[in-house]
Amino acid sequence: MRPFRFGINMFALGDADAWADKCRLAEKLGYHTIHVPDHLGMPAPLPALVRAAEVTESPRVGTFVLNAGFWKPALLAREVATVDTLTGGRLELGLGTGYVKAEFDAAGLPFESAGKRVTWLSRMVEELRPLPGGTTLLLGGHGDRMLTLAARHADVVAYTGAVAPPDGMLQLVGAEAMDERVAFFRAVAGDRADGIESNILVQFVEVTDDRRGYVDGLRAAHGVDYLTADELLEVPTLLVGTVEQIVEQLRARRERFGFSYVTVHEPAMATMAPVIEALSGG
Repeated sequence: MRPFRFGINMFALGDADAWADKCRLAEKLGYHTIHVPDHLGMPAPLPALVRAAEVTESPRVGTFVLNAGFWKPALLAREVATVDTLTGGRLELGLGTGYVKAEFDAAGLPFESAGKRVTWLSRMVEELRPLPGGTTLLLGGHGDRMLTLAARHADVVAYTGAVAPPDGMLQLVGAEAMDERVAFFRAVAGDRADGIESNILVQFVEVTDDRRGYVDGLRAAHGVDYLTADELLEVPTLLVGTVEQIVEQLRARRERFGFSYVTVHEPAMATMAPVIEALSGG
């Protein structure tokens, strides 16, 4: 069984000193990867990651995930090679299809069908091979074609644990649906399955002794009423409970789904610290 690794998905840059301080804090708290997503209105991922590597010693730095629709393969290959060199081979290149139509519109780019976006990403993966130096490839998604692409090419498969309706607002999927996705991936990956690390992006983290109260509030405040409270308590993209309960949730989900690599969003950075400490080394 793989030991746990933890990533932090950073949203805000601030000034240069503030960014450096946050990256150093993430390292101090035990995070293994500093991630930056690829959304308009947020920092440009690749230069932010170069700076993150400059001010830290051990964490890998990763895109979580680059929107393939924003890039041409040859241009991205140049960026990746440069970032690999400047980070000392610590880059984790995360790629996805992009799912927010408004961002494509704002960039003046066509928002193609999901199938065409996956086809474009597949072409990009093929043209980026081989990756330079120490760069590893993370592919994130939920559908059959994305998981098949990850099964064939990825070092890390990142399960989104959500589906994207046309309005771009992600809807979390339940534990049984995740069982099916993991089984599909492992069947397609075959002999490669055990060699591919499995990541899950956790959307909400709350340390509390009132688990039911928190999920009831979540359903009301965030429109997650398409799942019952009981279903939400089992959703693999949600961590709720005391530190000890969250530790046990992660161990149980590693056993059930194979999720040993756990990424949380920046607002949960300090909240997860005692969990990371409790799970360090195993």
